[in-house]
Amino acid sequence: MRRTTRVRSLRAVVLLGVTLLTVGFGSVGASAAPAPAPAQRPTGQTLADFIAKGLKNKAAKPIVDTGSAGTGSACTSGSGAGSGNGSGDCYGGSGSSSGSQGGTSSDTVGYGPASTAFLAAFGYALLHPNVAPPGTNDWGCKPTAQHPEPVVLVHGTWENAYDNFAYISQPIKNAGYCVYTFNYGQSNLLAGGGLGSVLPGANGTENIPDSAKQLSAFVDRVLAATGAPKVNIVAHSQGGPMSRWYLKFEGGAAKVDHEMTFGATNHGTTLDGIGALGRAVNNFGIDVLGLVEIFVGHSGIQQTVGSDFINKLNAGGDTVPGVNYTVVGTRYDEVTTPYTLTFLQPGPGATVHNITLQDGCDQDLSDHLTMMYSPRVLSIILNTLDPGAPLKCTFNPWLFGGGGKL
Repeated sequence: MRRTTRVRSLRAVVLLGVTLLTVGFGSVGASAAPAPAPAQRPTGQTLADFIAKGLKNKAAKPIVDTGSAGTGSACTSGSGAGSGNGSGDCYGGSGSSSGSQGGTSSDTVGYGPASTAFLAAFGYALLHPNVAPPGTNDWGCKPTAQHPEPVVLVHGTWENAYDNFAYISQPIKNAGYCVYTFNYGQSNLLAGGGLGSVLPGANGTENIPDSAKQLSAFVDRVLAATGAPKVNIVAHSQGGPMSRWYLKFEGGAAKVDHEMTFGATNHGTTLDGIGALGRAVNNFGIDVLGLVEIFVGHSGIQQTVGSDFINKLNAGGDTVPGVNYTVVGTRYDEVTTPYTLTFLQPGPGATVHNITLQDGCDQDLSDHLTMMYSPRVLSIILNTLDPGAPLKCTFNPWLFGGGGKL
């Protein structure tokens, strides 16, 4: 009788998971048309409590074999860039099946044209995956007394230096700053990079703490070349939590003045509920995240709500002393969901300016990718670097992006 009861309970969990998963995918489809944000959204802490406290079952055993250890975590295992933070900790989160780690970063080669639309830049990068966005990586550039700190652009998951920043890079250079960027987290399918890594220029797919070590090395090069004491970081999507890991665990706090993040998965993402559901089902002992990792890669799983990486990154507070933070989210973000998970709470010795892109500018319909092609985002960056720079408010189309026009 007890066995029958347990089997029925497990079937109920699986049926519930399938039902919620269907609803989750329906939510993703529904997000295709911009709509006002719901009046109430769950906070990161609410989701973390839901997953960590309500759904843990230590006696559960995996019933789906995807090559992982059910509720175990994949651990860093070393690479040319270093492994984790040197402590041997695990960052993958429940059900991570990527047993192989490792990846590289690379310098850009040549330059691509300025672009006002993400889709156009993405298409160009498929054929030219290693080019730099215009105005960047002038290693002879010397900061001026007016603008003494270089700007480092940090791309997101499945992106690259060019398609992420082809719109904003040259205007930042024209404003008088030395601007630098590179491609990090380069992996492949066998090393746990996921199916997305097969696309030319799809970077940011490897273990995020390893990528933070690559950022550390790049920032040191920028400081050595320019003679500047600190840099400012402009980071999109994964670039946010990855660079925050650098600040917290790789000595970056002493080398960064201002951290600017846009659509960053700072507290993870539910992917409109799918990520949170996967974490919940995994905590019952059914390894679905390990299967999902085959598609999204190790860094994708690390960015879901409740992962070991996200929990360790934010343990003890969102910020580090001595760094200023500007955090921008968009109501139409279909990747970092709910978009409010991007916002940070200031700790001792840090300042945080959380901005919803549409506050005071309803006509900006930028989503996760096209926000880096928004004139308002560009003006926020320039205003953060120089508070005298004016803020702009223009229409920017959802999905396509267009530098303020179709």
